[in-house]
Amino acid sequence: MISGGCLCGGVRYRISGELAPIQLCHCQQCRKAQGTPFVSNIPLERSQFELLSGAELLKAYASSEGKERVFCGHCGSPLYSQRSTAPEAIRLRAGSLDQDLTVRPAFHAYTASAANWWQIDNAMPQYPQGAPPESEA
Repeated sequence: MISGGCLCGGVRYRISGELAPIQLCHCQQCRKAQGTPFVSNIPLERSQFELLSGAELLKAYASSEGKERVFCGHCGSPLYSQRSTAPEAIRLRAGSLDQDLTVRPAFHAYTASAANWWQIDNAMPQYPQGAPPESEA
């Protein structure tokens, strides 16, 4: 099992099963929500995610129609996002995991809106307007 949580330790979770490759999103919403040049997401089936503690600390912000960003209401740590159109899935923030990972980033998404002060300097695929179709991810 892989475990993770927020900065203050109030929210703890564990993940079962294999992890998908990490997706790096450069959209302005992700940059503002994380305070970083991009966010590192791991798509998960909701059934893989088990909240162990801190349910009362979880807060959600509706950042756009049908999308919520879930974070610890005590320390502010971003944990995952969810969409009402895909209730079976979440996008876990890779930085909230405790262990070293064997999965690595697979691609950059929304590079057309990337921060002009951060240079993407690797050979991973770049998608200017979104993520690749599911068959490529």
